[in-house]
Amino acid sequence: MDTFGIHRPRNVDWKRAAGFLYGDWGTSKAYVIGVAFSSGYAVGHYQALQIIVSVCALTALVAYNYVIVCKHFPDGGGVYSAARNQSRFLAVMGALLLVANFTVTAAMSGWAAMSYFRVPETQIGWATMGLILVIGSINYFGPKHSGSFALYLALPMVVVVLIIMALSLPHLSTANLEPAHPKFSANWLAFVGMILALSGVEAIANLTGVMKLDPGTTMENPRVAKTARKAIAPVAVEVVLGTTLLAWAMLSLPKELEPLLQHRWEDMLSVLGEQYGIRALGAGFGTTFGIIVGIVVGGLLLSAVNTAVAALIGLCYMLARDGEMPKPFTKLNFYGVPRLPLAISVALPILVVAFSNNLESLMGLYAIGVVGAITVNLGSCTFNKTLDLRWAERAVMGVTFLVLLCVELTVAKTKPDALFFACCVLGVGLALRNYAQRRAGLRTLTVSEEVAAHVAPESVPDFQFNLSPGQTILVAARGLTPVLGFALEEARLRGGTLYVLYVKELAVALPGPIENTGRPRWQDDKLAAGIMYRMLELGGKNEVSVVPVFVISENPAATILDLSATLGVDMLILGASHRRRLTSLLKGDVVTEVAKDLPENIQLIIHG
Repeated sequence: MDTFGIHRPRNVDWKRAAGFLYGDWGTSKAYVIGVAFSSGYAVGHYQALQIIVSVCALTALVAYNYVIVCKHFPDGGGVYSAARNQSRFLAVMGALLLVANFTVTAAMSGWAAMSYFRVPETQIGWATMGLILVIGSINYFGPKHSGSFALYLALPMVVVVLIIMALSLPHLSTANLEPAHPKFSANWLAFVGMILALSGVEAIANLTGVMKLDPGTTMENPRVAKTARKAIAPVAVEVVLGTTLLAWAMLSLPKELEPLLQHRWEDMLSVLGEQYGIRALGAGFGTTFGIIVGIVVGGLLLSAVNTAVAALIGLCYMLARDGEMPKPFTKLNFYGVPRLPLAISVALPILVVAFSNNLESLMGLYAIGVVGAITVNLGSCTFNKTLDLRWAERAVMGVTFLVLLCVELTVAKTKPDALFFACCVLGVGLALRNYAQRRAGLRTLTVSEEVAAHVAPESVPDFQFNLSPGQTILVAARGLTPVLGFALEEARLRGGTLYVLYVKELAVALPGPIENTGRPRWQDDKLAAGIMYRMLELGGKNEVSVVPVFVISENPAATILDLSATLGVDMLILGASHRRRLTSLLKGDVVTEVAKDLPENIQLIIHG
């Protein structure tokens, strides 16, 4: 693969990566300061600032550790990738804890969004379940460009937070603040109960494989340390300072407003916008600004639901592709979305909401998943002797790992609902894994170290076999050429889905995106229709699932690359070019352009 210069495209810059991260971390303010005041967790309401500062310090520490993780895993450093270097089983455990985390994130973000939209308390549960169902229906048509929604909402969220902070600065006071609780156990339980803003770092770690390289590095020796640091640092600073200042602003409001803060803790940012808007510019402005805050924060929370559902779909599909989940999980619909993972990603959050009474009960389920996944990741990196960590980096990572391990054990001990939920996810996930491996003919055996050394994957690093059924193939053709017959044979032998792509090249640049002209139909193109009808007929006769794909494009090579990555195909088949030398010189060769940037995990076959 390296011989031909085939690499995964790296087109995510630090700004876009920071936007993805802020979509998770930025929403934490929407409920963490409210729950700190409402619940108390055995400490007084006005003792909460010290606990919030401690949580923010841990958030900053985790952010620093994940800068290191991203530095050493430039091709993807999420818990599944990092832990797999230590143990495949441990990696699956970490991935299943992420499943629990994404499930609760979707449910919790949806519930909080309904609170900010002022849905009546008696209807919030039903409204949240309906919201998740709608978002799942949207994801049925594919997640393409859905991540951009969070980016567009991140800026208004930052502006709203800055305005609230500016309005509250003249009123900040320590008069209401109370000393910390004298008992360490009470403070520790409060600290554990407020850890609600960590899952975004796992998402940013998984993005390193598509981040733009640092200046001076190459695809053969990738490095994204600077890109990751520039993405994580500003978001971490905003989250830490913003959450701390907003919590202080909440505790600086007059104590006679305590009943209001208790009643509306679920949309605390709206309350802060209203109250400080009233003090600055009057009742009319305060009421209006509070509504605007609710709309902006609620919108970003809706985006967080969509991100969690999409991430859950991708995680389930990745596990199935890797043989850790049943192969039916890899079956795609017409739009390239895995059917069963989509159903699971909608059903799980709805089920969690159905059995929850309020937002606080959902928050109780949150920490055990995300903290568990991050603990597995940092622990795997700490004890991975092959990682070139400086002693100070390894020490900081080890301390963070121990703190998070204590948090995880505390959650398991003090929150039986969270422990039961995590055990259910792990139990069902491991049962499905065992079923998938048995179906594939795999068995777990215990052998001596000497025997394991002879059959270890490291002994044959240059050979990666993929003989499992259910693989997907994309074939691009301009006519009824032999390459189509070859692709059909491969799809039948591999028991997989065959995507037949016809790219109608547009040689005229239009003033605007091509999508604005309406979705093209292959039935309306005479040549494409002839190819598709014939391939559908042959596919039916040979028991091969054929999916027609018709695209109008000014750049066929870029379109083929985009569709290969979007559909997540295992194999791309192209016909040999028959262009004359002058045409190839002027227009370039599609095969060469595709081979240059095709992701490494997709096989490329050139048929001639």
